[in-house]
Amino acid sequence: MLGTIVNVVAIILGGVIGLLFGKALPEKMKSTIIQGIGLAVILIGLSMALETNNALVVIASLVLGGIIGELIDIELQLEKCGNWMAKKSSKGDGNSNFTKGFVSASLMYCVGAMAIMGALESGLKGQHDILFAKSMLDGISSIVLASSMGIGVIVSAIPVLVYQGGITLLAVFLQGVLTDAVVAEMSATGGLLIVGIGINLLGIMEIKVGNLLPGIIMAIPLTPLFAMIL
Repeated sequence: MLGTIVNVVAIILGGVIGLLFGKALPEKMKSTIIQGIGLAVILIGLSMALETNNALVVIASLVLGGIIGELIDIELQLEKCGNWMAKKSSKGDGNSNFTKGFVSASLMYCVGAMAIMGALESGLKGQHDILFAKSMLDGISSIVLASSMGIGVIVSAIPVLVYQGGITLLAVFLQGVLTDAVVAEMSATGGLLIVGIGINLLGIMEIKVGNLLPGIIMAIPLTPLFAMIL
């Protein structure tokens, strides 16, 4: 859990710095920096997605994951959670960006190869190098995002703790299932979701990335299934 704890602390510290000194950055500069982060996120997502060994697994995972996500309406639940936290926070009634910051940051920090593989490495091997590197990236992103979206970015540290910590704890019990092939397809599926996050950050269109999150889990049973069929 050490890697995840460091990651959470980095997000909180970055968010606090962003809140305290964010006003020193001109709005145009903030917008440009966020657009730059959006482009970088797309690049990272594409590089991970292209590492798939079977594109059919990724496609099927996203389709089935999207169906499950829409039935549950994960994005709506995240928004409700964000709105509830906004009301409980001291600035909740005057901060219209709370939900946007919470949802956007939560998805950005939780989805992707570094979150999945870093948590797996931490649980299976006790190695935290990947999560330490992710902590640096998340901390820098948190400074910029918090300066524009507010305290919701800091609160996103909670789902990061639950998500990555949960994977780390489960990894010990799923060693026989989480093979290299399974992890590769999970990461590839997560990579495409990261591309979606980048598109959202750039304002090109609104992709319901949250409702596609179950696709990462669907890659676990679909990888060996497709390996037997094909």
